[in-house]
Amino acid sequence: MPKAIRIHEHGDPEVMRWEEFDPGPPGPEEARVRHTAIGVNYIDVYDRTGLYPGALPSGLGREAAGVVEAVGRGVRGLRAGARVAYVLPSPGSYADVRNVPAERLIRIPAGITDEQAAAILLKGLTAHYLLRRTCRVKRGHTILFHAAAGGVGLLACQWARSLGARVIGVAGSEEKARLARRHGCRHVIVGRDADLAAAVKRFTRGAGVDVVYDSVGQATFHASLDCLKPLGTMVSFGNASGPVPPFAPLELTRRGSLFFTRPALFHYIATRDALERAARELFGVVRRRIVRIRIGRRHRLQDAPAAHRELEARRTAGSIVLVP
Repeated sequence: MPKAIRIHEHGDPEVMRWEEFDPGPPGPEEARVRHTAIGVNYIDVYDRTGLYPGALPSGLGREAAGVVEAVGRGVRGLRAGARVAYVLPSPGSYADVRNVPAERLIRIPAGITDEQAAAILLKGLTAHYLLRRTCRVKRGHTILFHAAAGGVGLLACQWARSLGARVIGVAGSEEKARLARRHGCRHVIVGRDADLAAAVKRFTRGAGVDVVYDSVGQATFHASLDCLKPLGTMVSFGNASGPVPPFAPLELTRRGSLFFTRPALFHYIATRDALERAARELFGVVRRRIVRIRIGRRHRLQDAPAAHRELEARRTAGSIVLVP
């Protein structure tokens, strides 16, 4: 019988249970995927704690890679044995197998391993929409990226540098700062308590940055606004320290008519065409070694609580992968 990590209540990592379950056969337009590698992301913590509330009991995890075992009625162009990866808006990838809508499956190209695909699909597609669509980074731009040594940060900073941007990262320790510098950052500000605005103004000779990418949320929001040049863009895409509190739009005006957005990945890959185009570009930069993948931790699937504890304690750099 297949097994999965499930929760019956919201809370600390201890609420995660290792349970048998029956996925049943794939339904119409579905494929059953046997997972070979599963990605861990901070959104999984939000699901577990209830910050993003959902019906209980529930699975966890949004992305995985594996092999198609069977397909349901109406599926075309996909057969058993195909190597695929996916990212979904609903949790449930912390499992041996899963039935997945076939139109959301992406074939893994040659040159990309299953672990690499699982480690980067959600994070890499996030980096794609941040840099290529939310605020299209161009040569000559200067950007500030929080959690630069994290899973998204390492990918995005390399990618941004390849686009000609000057990248300033924020990291939690000197060790992580060194890693960020090796992955695209020209400058790194160490420590959440650092005076971000003063450091940024020093690195930019008083100008500020064109865009801030902030996944930390509450603890860094106003400091991030102060790092922007007039007409700059604040991209808030995460809540690692808690949600951003309500603020007056005049805060944007008095800092130079700033732009503010709170985007989410699944709006950017809502159609099959958008998903395929983004994944093709992501896998392309990986295969051309513009973006290097760092898998910082590997855990057995049943040890997912340990992975969550490491993630929340910020003891990780790069991606975490669970292996069934």
